[in-house]
Amino acid sequence: MEVKVVRACEARVFLDGPEVCREYVKTGKLTFGTSTLLPGQTGGVDPGHPVSHEIFYVSRGQVVMHIPSEGLYFELSEGDIIVIPEGAPHQLTNIGPEKAVITWSCAPSPQ
Repeated sequence: MEVKVVRACEARVFLDGPEVCREYVKTGKLTFGTSTLLPGQTGGVDPGHPVSHEIFYVSRGQVVMHIPSEGLYFELSEGDIIVIPEGAPHQLTNIGPEKAVITWSCAPSPQ
């Protein structure tokens, strides 16, 4: 693979409920993107990725990560990460007073 720059305007944009997602890179080895939630918004339930771990990094704001299958909630602030194991459904809620920006990456890249 060659070095590649991806501009924000080139990212694939999609919605997961009110969560605005941008997928910047998807290779056979990893996927990288961002999610944005306004205050009080809850994104859709991501069903998880059967063969991929997913890492979330809170770039801005304060969120709660809910793992519905386990009944778990994790409060995360700027600079925190959470690692989601293979196949675990998960859902983000912005609990802060400002827009939340979360970066995420899956490896290996989901199909």
